[in-house]
Amino acid sequence: MIAPHDTSPQTTLAKPSKTFSWKVRLGLVVLLAVVAVTVWQTNRLLTNRFTQSTQNRAELRLALYSGNLLSELRQNAIVPQLLARDQTLISALQSSDFSLSTQRLISFVDEIGAASIMLLAHDGRTVAATDRNRLGELHRNAPYFVDAIRSNATVFTVIEREAGGYRFSYSRRLEDTSDVLGVIVVEVDLQKFEHAWSGISDAVMVTDSTGTIVLATESRWRGLSEEDALRQQTPQGAIQRAIRATADWTALSADTYLQGEAVMRMANRIPFRGWRMTSYTTYVSVRERVNTVLALEIMGFAILLALAFYALSRKTALRMALFQRESAELRVLNARLRREVAERERVQKTLEVAEQSLAQSSKLAALGEMSAAVSHELNQPLAAMKTYLAGARLLLGRNRPEEALVSFGRIDDLIERMGAITRQLKSYARKGGDSFSPVNMGDALASSLSMMEPQLRQRHVRIARVLPDDPVFVMGDRMRIEQVMVNLLRNALDATKSVPDPEVEIILAAGETAILAVRDNGVGIKDFGELFEPFYTTKQPGDGVGLGLAISSGIVNDLGGRLTARNGENGGAVFEMQLPILVDGIEAAE
Repeated sequence: MIAPHDTSPQTTLAKPSKTFSWKVRLGLVVLLAVVAVTVWQTNRLLTNRFTQSTQNRAELRLALYSGNLLSELRQNAIVPQLLARDQTLISALQSSDFSLSTQRLISFVDEIGAASIMLLAHDGRTVAATDRNRLGELHRNAPYFVDAIRSNATVFTVIEREAGGYRFSYSRRLEDTSDVLGVIVVEVDLQKFEHAWSGISDAVMVTDSTGTIVLATESRWRGLSEEDALRQQTPQGAIQRAIRATADWTALSADTYLQGEAVMRMANRIPFRGWRMTSYTTYVSVRERVNTVLALEIMGFAILLALAFYALSRKTALRMALFQRESAELRVLNARLRREVAERERVQKTLEVAEQSLAQSSKLAALGEMSAAVSHELNQPLAAMKTYLAGARLLLGRNRPEEALVSFGRIDDLIERMGAITRQLKSYARKGGDSFSPVNMGDALASSLSMMEPQLRQRHVRIARVLPDDPVFVMGDRMRIEQVMVNLLRNALDATKSVPDPEVEIILAAGETAILAVRDNGVGIKDFGELFEPFYTTKQPGDGVGLGLAISSGIVNDLGGRLTARNGENGGAVFEMQLPILVDGIEAAE
């Protein structure tokens, strides 16, 4: 009777222990299920979000690349049309005297930014080229020569190189009134875009209307179709460096597969001869960002799980050992997180280097534009110096040295002005930095007319001036204001070349603003839309590069004013320079 009585309590005590163990296991299973569902949902939501963000950035890059490529093609497309009208090149082909033609082409290539320029005679022989090693080559059967001879428009040609890759060129025939004289060929440098694209994690290709790859970040892809290129073994390049093996928490919806890895394919049509641009972006950035968040989330759940184990197993050595194991797993996760953070810091440093390269490219572009402006602005004092030198030579020949010394003094003043112009153009490129002072508009106008005196005497232009009784003062830089005045006077002289009785009227008025109006009796202005754009000109080739009004407009804007143009009621053009007037200007000047 005693034995059954002793066994009953033991059985009763075992049941709560088993019940407690069953609840703990159920709680752990529920917790693990919650963790799994939370991680899965987080992974799905973040993957969709980061994938969309990566796709948007890829679309933006693709649009930027397409715009840069199209801009380069359109910029070089106009060059053959301009060079085909160059009278110097036409005269060289007519007289077969090409002694100065090569040097003239070299002077154009730096300003244009083309890879090379060739001048071909009517028989296909190279008679002038920026690369002197190509002089004498025959191009009779070359497509860019044959097509240009047959067409009266600019021809674009794509030719495969023997060493790999493609050459891109524009060509146009040169002709006189009776016959075709030759062909001008301008080669476009598109390989520079390949070098720029290869520095990023995307793989980029450009296909023509037939589907043939003509530009690509991977050299083995050129000349193939897109399908053939993707089937090839990809060399060690940007796309393979980006596809490093990383832990993938989900099956990303791939647009295509490259070397067995899922990539995002983006395509964009280039409005040029049926060309298309395609880029392939890996999901590596999506994986890194999603895995970083998941690692933090899992670490949080792991800490919670470790605390639960610690609370349930602090009385037993087995549960303490389990807690230590979980701590070790946390250390592994922390080490993985530190590695991912270090990788992100390395990528950030690489991005900073790329931004510095872009800044240097912008500086080089600004230097090229400033050199073109210097060439334009120095033409005027150089022309005046030539006239003074010719007059001094005649005066010395007539034994009139005193008057000749006056001409030499004016030449010395022009040299000083040339130095001032270069300093002004540097200031123009920096967009400010010089101090302003009160400027008498009447004195500045007199100085500008003095500089233009040789051209005015040579052209027999009647100058009419209407000036106020009181001086008109503005706050600005006198040299830059005179520069604008000289440009406006020069434009007025050029506009009256075809007029029998040229006349230029200059009106200086003061009201709420100081207004200087320059009116001529020429043919007037036909196109106001591009009047103040750089390199826009209606002059004959060799008479100017179209920078005068663009520079003048920039100077007036820097001084707080504006430069406007309109056609006069009785014909001709009227340019008005409006500047803020200086109140009590005489006292300020004193």
